[in-house]
Amino acid sequence: MPKKDGREVLKAMKENPEFKKIPVIVFTTTRNETEIRRCYELGANTYIIKPVSFDALLSVVENIRSYWLQTAAIPA
Repeated sequence: MPKKDGREVLKAMKENPEFKKIPVIVFTTTRNETEIRRCYELGANTYIIKPVSFDALLSVVENIRSYWLQTAAIPA
């Protein structure tokens, strides 16, 4: 199986009816506006730029967890 990058996986997920509704968080070091726009066009639900420090990374992960598991209302 050929290797795919994250954008290719995102595109495939959003084209598949079984996976289309799964929320996708793009978590990357890329700050390129074109890449950010492309991910949203492909169906990403959010785009997060990885922080440099480990403590900041833990904080971001906790915020993601809190939002998606406690705050967001997601249809069944």
